[in-house]
Amino acid sequence: MQLPNLKEAKVRTQKEVVTKTNDYIITHDLVELGRGRQYYVKTYGCQMNEHDTENIKAILEDMSFTEAGSMEEADLILLNTCAIRENAHNKVFGMIGRIKHMKETKPEMMVGLCGCMAQEESVVDEILEKYRWLDVVFGTHNIHQLPRILKEAMVTKKLNVDVLSIEGDIIENVPVKRDHPYKAWVNIMYGCDKFCTYCIVPYTRGKQRSRKPHFIIEEVKELINAGYKEVTLLGQNVNAYGKDLKIDYTMANLLEEVAKTGIERLRFVTSHPWDFSDDMIRVIARYDNVMPYIHLPLQSGSNRILKLMGRRYTKESYLELFHKLKQALPYSAITTDIIVGFPGETEADFQDTLEVVKACAYDSAFTFIFSPRIGTPAAKMLDDVSLEVKQKRLHELNDLVNGYSRKANEAYLGKIVPVLIEGSSENNAEMLMGYTDTMKLVNVTGSKQFIGQIVPVKITDVKTWSMTGEIVENA
Repeated sequence: MQLPNLKEAKVRTQKEVVTKTNDYIITHDLVELGRGRQYYVKTYGCQMNEHDTENIKAILEDMSFTEAGSMEEADLILLNTCAIRENAHNKVFGMIGRIKHMKETKPEMMVGLCGCMAQEESVVDEILEKYRWLDVVFGTHNIHQLPRILKEAMVTKKLNVDVLSIEGDIIENVPVKRDHPYKAWVNIMYGCDKFCTYCIVPYTRGKQRSRKPHFIIEEVKELINAGYKEVTLLGQNVNAYGKDLKIDYTMANLLEEVAKTGIERLRFVTSHPWDFSDDMIRVIARYDNVMPYIHLPLQSGSNRILKLMGRRYTKESYLELFHKLKQALPYSAITTDIIVGFPGETEADFQDTLEVVKACAYDSAFTFIFSPRIGTPAAKMLDDVSLEVKQKRLHELNDLVNGYSRKANEAYLGKIVPVLIEGSSENNAEMLMGYTDTMKLVNVTGSKQFIGQIVPVKITDVKTWSMTGEIVENA
């Protein structure tokens, strides 16, 4: 049993990151382990978690498991978890409680918890105290060892906790089962070394480490050959890509090289303002297949709070970058993340945030009330903002953001824009849905023959969070 250790997870050394190409091992006995059994993976959290689930599913199918249509049908349930906010924790433990009742009627069913929550000491302590009926717990560093982890649990019939609190290496050649037929996630780096005071990610994901460029380029080329239209480059802080490599190669270099593969749409998330270079902006502006959509987290508009958060930029430098992006990419859509109620946030600090929102008029924003994460410096700060005040500020912020979102969408009314048609609309099976180059959701009137294609769509109606349009044939 290997338990997580928060102190060890924080360690950063000069040890060189090793790229391992032969660490995913699937022997004959492991191939047969899932024969006749079904699995179900429920995913919480960010795009990185979604992509991890794609790896987990592929590994399980290498073991001869088949995917279940529902949790109730499964012989193996895995919860791939997020640790970024307390709400995510509560949802996961609530789900574990629900699954316990299922397991009482189906005792042979295996249940496991993985992902970022598994990397937290406090979570595993709670599991060992209250949920020892679980079968496996593994973290973010050893997904490729899932066959061995599952086998040990099956043989011993005991809870197998296998969590590594390490800086981490790069594991290549792990299989992937893509959830989408036209859009794909491609990891370009793992981990983070920023250590923002509120964030648990550097502890759960390890140190910043970049994949070597040729592995990324080869993966993108394989996706193009398989018919994929869009690729999103993934990382906790993609702008810092390459800083840990022993070669002179940056995110701007990678963006340009991927753009030159000819992939029709190229995106990247998530950016940190500190590392957004002028070279990156030039590349985005130069290549039409690099989408004019940028997610640029603000977190706070107060310099005092930004310093307490450890964000390493000021309101002024953020606004300078924002306007630089808008000048070079006037058609671009820019979205953001904002936290309200950080420890010590005054009304004046909050008003500073609103002023930045007004200056940027974001296309949309992900807004949150501060959520203390055990082990981070912010969790030890005096949280002197009442819940009532936090909720009031969040409501005021959301009203402002939603107004700008609506206004941004209204600018599209009557225009013809390119949309990647992804499938049928969730709300109306008679309509299609897709996204513009600027990441706007559009419900579309048109023939299903256009699914999987990038087509011109005329926008006929707009709402705050979506738009409606019709395919313009022969445009």
